[in-house]
Amino acid sequence: MRTQVAGTALFFAVAVPVEAHHGVASLGVAALEGPGAPVETSTSAPLPAGRWLAYAKVDHARYRTYDPEDATEARSATFWMPGVGYGVRPWLSAYVFQPYQVKRDEAEGADSRGFTDALVLGVVGFKYDEGWRLTPAQESLDDLMDWHFTVYGGGSVPTGDANHRVGNPPRLDPGKALGFGKPAWIYGVTATKQLDAHWTVTLEVGGMDFQEYTYEDGTRMRFGSERRWNAALVRRLAVDADRRFRVDGSVEVNFLRLGRDLENGEKAVATGGNILYGMVGVRLYKDRWSVAAALKRPVWTRLNEEEAQQGSEGKERVRLIATVSALF
Repeated sequence: MRTQVAGTALFFAVAVPVEAHHGVASLGVAALEGPGAPVETSTSAPLPAGRWLAYAKVDHARYRTYDPEDATEARSATFWMPGVGYGVRPWLSAYVFQPYQVKRDEAEGADSRGFTDALVLGVVGFKYDEGWRLTPAQESLDDLMDWHFTVYGGGSVPTGDANHRVGNPPRLDPGKALGFGKPAWIYGVTATKQLDAHWTVTLEVGGMDFQEYTYEDGTRMRFGSERRWNAALVRRLAVDADRRFRVDGSVEVNFLRLGRDLENGEKAVATGGNILYGMVGVRLYKDRWSVAAALKRPVWTRLNEEEAQQGSEGKERVRLIATVSALF
């Protein structure tokens, strides 16, 4: 059994919710014993000090289509999120991600693929145990039952091609660009409580804000801000301490509020709205490795112009999410 987070942490669980034209990262770490970690909602433990984390995630969305003769309907999008993390202090972690996207949006060949803006994030961990304190280097299993919290923040670095062109003849489409042109800001807070030996609840509130950018064709675009409210319940299903193996199941609810895009200073049509997602997942731990998979679907939507927003969030048939990570 584990008595120290720093000594035997097994995996780093990064959730990367993805909108139709970008992705964000949220963060957490967990181990063989102690609280469980969801697939999408961030958990509340920083990386152990002096340890490195290697991570990769894929998020594949299949969109609902309505007219088989319409070659402009979005079919699917796949987002990859490789990255590394490092435990700077027991209560402070730093992460860098380099996303890659493949958007098979049109049968006419106006697909978009390539590396997008890099992401840089930091996480500060703290807890409440007869008072507030930063996350310590060592905690007993009883200590892990306390409420734990994180505050995270950072942003995107404009390394991707914001003026990436698609189609034939090539044209600019901000929704299929490989970058935002300027930094975008990411922030959030999490709370995690292990209820007993089997159950863990995790809550998260986060957001992402964008700046206006002028493209080469003179179009000015500012993507709508995102606000996320996530909740997850994780159940420990099986543990084999001798083989250092554990299986968890999770149920998650993700509410996303998308602000309306602004194009040339005007509110853009067919953008923004509210979406409630439901999600079921499973996570396997083995030694220092973790593998997770989940299915995610919209269960309720109120988009601003629902009939015109095919191919956007809230119009997925299903999303398949898978991650693999290892701590060194």
